[in-house]
Amino acid sequence: MNKILLIIVFPFLFLACKSTAPSAGTSPKLDKSSQLGIKGNWQITNISYPGSDYFKVNSFQIADSKCFIGSTWNFIPNNNKGSITLNQSNCPPFSSPIVWSIDKQGIFGLKIVEPGIKAKAVTQGYYLKVSNQTSISFQLIDVIDVAGQKKDIVYQFEKIN
Repeated sequence: MNKILLIIVFPFLFLACKSTAPSAGTSPKLDKSSQLGIKGNWQITNISYPGSDYFKVNSFQIADSKCFIGSTWNFIPNNNKGSITLNQSNCPPFSSPIVWSIDKQGIFGLKIVEPGIKAKAVTQGYYLKVSNQTSISFQLIDVIDVAGQKKDIVYQFEKIN
């Protein structure tokens, strides 16, 4: 009798103890429609931030932000992979695979993955805000600290084919 009772009650113990809050390490739900909206090839056409005439920003710890103007980005939403390529001749050459996502709060997560390295081995990444998304353009907004003040860096993307 005790064994039968234990078999019946045991599964319900797990259901009753299940946490409703996301545990550490789990990501928020993805915004599939926003992700599908940036499927394909894109180019950064402009980067703006207050004080851009007076100081330089090293974007994504790769190069000066101005080097990203004209860079091409590829986004594949079904596996959240893609690539970045810097194209300016007066800037350091750079090309890399990326892993990315957009969550329900409009936060764009980006991991730059060196060739030959698995994405799960990359522990550093970047979080930017997605803004003004249309079928042909969108913006990614990064917030940086400049002399104790928060400033927005706006990366303007345009669709290319």
